[in-house]
Order: sequence, then structure tokens, then C-alpha cells
Amino acid sequence: MLRCRDDSLYTGIAKDVERRLRQHNTGKGARYTAARLPVRLAWTLEVPTWADAMREERRIKRLTRAAKLKLVAGQRARRKVGTPR
Repeated sequence: MLRCRDDSLYTGIAKDVERRLRQHNTGKGARYTAARLPVRLAWTLEVPTWADAMREERRIKRLTRAAKLKLVAGQRARRKVGTPR
């Protein structure tokens, strides 16, 4: 999850987080972040597979801003990705 200049949060997935962060900060990551530069890394979660990453991205995007901020602050216990809910 990235924190944008306007304090908004952007959620995405990447195999190489540092490379993707550089892309965003050069304006080549996403239209949303390009209009809100610079961005900085706020939170990450490593998962075992790309499919798990896509599931987590969808789950996180459905969260409220308050819930996302709790993730960033480390206040929410995370379930192990890839396990049944």
C-alpha cells in the first residue's frame, strides 16, 4: 500500500516492490498515483502466490480508509494468507 502526497492510500500488487515504487514515483505506475506524487511505501504483505496477492488486493481495496490505516499502523492481526477463512 502506498501513501500519496495528498495522504490518500493506493493499493496494488507487485513482484518487485522497490522497482514498482520507483515506477510510481516517476509517474509510470498508475494514473491515480501519477497525479499524487511523490508516493511512499506505507505497508506490505508478502504472500506465497500471485493468486493469493490478487485475492488480498481485492480484500484490502474493499476495506474502509480507517481499516487500511489500522493495517498501516500494525493494529490488525493478519490471518495467514492462503488459509481458509
